Amino acid sequence: MKALRRSLFLLGLYLASMLIVATPAAAQASVPAVDLQCISPNPSGAVDVPVYPGATLTGFANCKVSNPNSYIERIQIQVTADGLVVAAPGTVTVGPNGESEFQTTVRADQRMTMSGRNLIVTATVVEANGVPPPNIAESQVQMIINILQFSRLQVEAVEPFLQLSPKTDHNFEFKVYNQGNWADKFKVGVTDESRDKLEEQGFQISIPLVAVEIEGMAAPMKVRVMVRTPKNQGWTDEYHTLEFNAESEFSCRYETTGCNSMSQMITIYVRGVYLPGFELIPSLAMLGFAAAVIARRNIDEEDEDGDGEWREAAPGI
Repeated sequence: MKALRRSLFLLGLYLASMLIVATPAAAQASVPAVDLQCISPNPSGAVDVPVYPGATLTGFANCKVSNPNSYIERIQIQVTADGLVVAAPGTVTVGPNGESEFQTTVRADQRMTMSGRNLIVTATVVEANGVPPPNIAESQVQMIINILQFSRLQVEAVEPFLQLSPKTDHNFEFKVYNQGNWADKFKVGVTDESRDKLEEQGFQISIPLVAVEIEGMAAPMKVRVMVRTPKNQGWTDEYHTLEFNAESEFSCRYETTGCNSMSQMITIYVRGVYLPGFELIPSLAMLGFAAAVIARRNIDEEDEDGDGEWREAAPGI
């Protein structure tokens, strides 16, 4: 009898323990809950934001909240983006076992430095069937925001016009500005067409640097082009043009619009070769011509005087 009572007691204790374990699980299944998912339309999975002049300055992620139970839930949406401006719905209402989609948008400033930032989207249940939930029900997604690099440059000639003599060496300087939002490498030099034309006319051209690396929005880098004017210029003055070009390496590799480059032309005025006193020859020629005219006039006057005397003597013969 005692053994039967003991067995019944142990059975009751086991059933009670099963109820204790099952009750929290059932209660847990019935409390409000939410599931949040966000994806980027970009293959990288990050939110890309272009910031070049004229860009939209925005990027976005497509998000979806799901309600896995039988409550009508009002869900609060909170977004942070490391100081960037964000846009998303404040709250969404989702029916039992339903879901709702929305878009999270971030906005950057124009020319913002290239960087990576964190995007955090949090969905929190604030009402279930019209009353605050008895538990904390939230879901969170973290993503990367890429402030995209862009290329932009400017080229300036220090001496856009210069007069030189034949067989003269001169270093022309050009300023290359990186107006992009990150460090960029620039290929620099004289264009092939300009170089060929100048060398055909007797110029000699040398460039110490063929590429320069400049930080974004930093001070310009000076690039020198060494030029020697033709040895035999001739008697006339001539004007020549030299075209300098800089090209962004980043744009050629990564930008879909192609290579970003800029050219700057300068004018080189080479004087003709003048002998010493060459400028006086025209004046001396004019003086000689005037002297010849005066001498001729004197001869004519003397001839006229002689003819008059001969006519006077003729009647007395």
